[in-house]
Amino acid sequence: MGILKSTSLVGSMTLLSRISGLVRDMVYSSAFGAGTLMDAFLVAFKIPNFLRRLTAEGAFSQAFVPVISEYRLKREEGEVRQLVGSVAGTFGLALFALTLVGVLGAPLLVWLFAPGFADDGGRFDLTVAMLRLTFPYIFFMSLVALASGVLNSYGRFGVPAFTPVLLNLVMIGFAVGIAPYAPEPGIALAAGVFVAGLVQLLIQLPALRGIRMLAWPRWNWRDSGVRRIATLMLPGIFGSSVAQISLLLDTLIASFLITGSIAWMYYADRLMEFPLGVFSIALATVILPRLSSHHATEDRAQFSSTLDWALRLTVLIVVPAAAGLCLLAGPLTATIFGYGAFTARDVQMSSYALMAYSLGLCGFSMVKVLAPGYFSRQDTRTPVRIGILSLGANLGFNVLVVVPAFLGGFGAPHALMALSTGLSAGLNSLLLYRGLRRGGVLVPGQEWARLLPRVALASAAMVAFLWWASGDWSAWSSWAVTERVLRLGACVTGGAVVYFLTLAATGLRPREVLSQNQG
Repeated sequence: MGILKSTSLVGSMTLLSRISGLVRDMVYSSAFGAGTLMDAFLVAFKIPNFLRRLTAEGAFSQAFVPVISEYRLKREEGEVRQLVGSVAGTFGLALFALTLVGVLGAPLLVWLFAPGFADDGGRFDLTVAMLRLTFPYIFFMSLVALASGVLNSYGRFGVPAFTPVLLNLVMIGFAVGIAPYAPEPGIALAAGVFVAGLVQLLIQLPALRGIRMLAWPRWNWRDSGVRRIATLMLPGIFGSSVAQISLLLDTLIASFLITGSIAWMYYADRLMEFPLGVFSIALATVILPRLSSHHATEDRAQFSSTLDWALRLTVLIVVPAAAGLCLLAGPLTATIFGYGAFTARDVQMSSYALMAYSLGLCGFSMVKVLAPGYFSRQDTRTPVRIGILSLGANLGFNVLVVVPAFLGGFGAPHALMALSTGLSAGLNSLLLYRGLRRGGVLVPGQEWARLLPRVALASAAMVAFLWWASGDWSAWSSWAVTERVLRLGACVTGGAVVYFLTLAATGLRPREVLSQNQG
């Protein structure tokens, strides 16, 4: 299956996941608003989710996929299956121990990740109780990452991409069918996370059996493949997930801000993650095993061509997406979340954060695409060094700008934290790109000179249209649901038409970019 076709499949499944995720968040915002319960639940969910992105989607996947791709090309099927069983047993036991520690040490984790809650006994105790139910999510999802890595390396992208839909469906079911009738609605929401993790793991098993890779887990630390993966993971735990660490630092600082700050940033992040997940993460998922194969066969030209094509495709899609998010931050937030307990003020504060996050969307997306250029070559040390610099920049910006703004009475310091995270992602992407260029791994093609000015002009035309079409943001919250949806749909559709018509007028056809290097 070609890269573009695989990306389209993963993107379609991810789109379904993001839509169901938005429905889930709409249920949360309408039923629970942005108060104490949601602040507590989001912290309890974010802690294991953060660790999951480090150990599962982050360091583990980036280390495991290149190794298993090499095994597929150079070893017998039985050896590949043995590697899968050894990794499942060895890392599975380590993850179980980590889960046990997390459940027992929940109060300490809450104190570490949300120290501002310590002064609010009710919010602190509720978060601890929730965390004890949500923390096992990391165990289930790390095993899901193992299964997904195996399936992706065999070109089976559908089931792993569809799996997050189940998470959203289960959590919606608990939020609608159980939480309203439970003595502690927050505990019911946390239980939904536990069940969702288990369901996502179970659905992977038949797919693994279909490719004859459903191996019985067994402890085998002496296995050379297991040791290689562990060696690659150690630096990657930090380097592959700097963006997640930045977001978690935002949560830590936001725990000291007024109630609602964590929820405002969460809802904004969810909207920003929509284009990031549908396109950039889908593309990164597909190109990692392909790049790993090119590296294993020492095909440097094809390696560079594949990575360069992915970057051009990212610019074509993400630049207008970022501009659109910024210009439609208010209308998007009002249309998707502005109901029930989610007040007009909540809409306004979340839209501020979304505008800030949108400025970092290109950086976030480029990191997702550039990082496989290192991990596919089993280089996890360079991203660590770059990650430390980017994280330091994020911390420095928060100290220099966010804290004084908060102490000085600035009304939206949470938006400055979102901006800081986006800027650090931009720095991260620039340093990753420079490293690949200096190493001769990435050689940009001549198509860039034709692409960049045309994308810039088309994006400017789209911005002008959206500025006119979106109108007064403050009016959106007072409109009926139908009017909001129709007006937003007209803005999004019209913006896309203006963008692609302008590209066509300049002589650039999207298929010229899409058709590059699909093999």
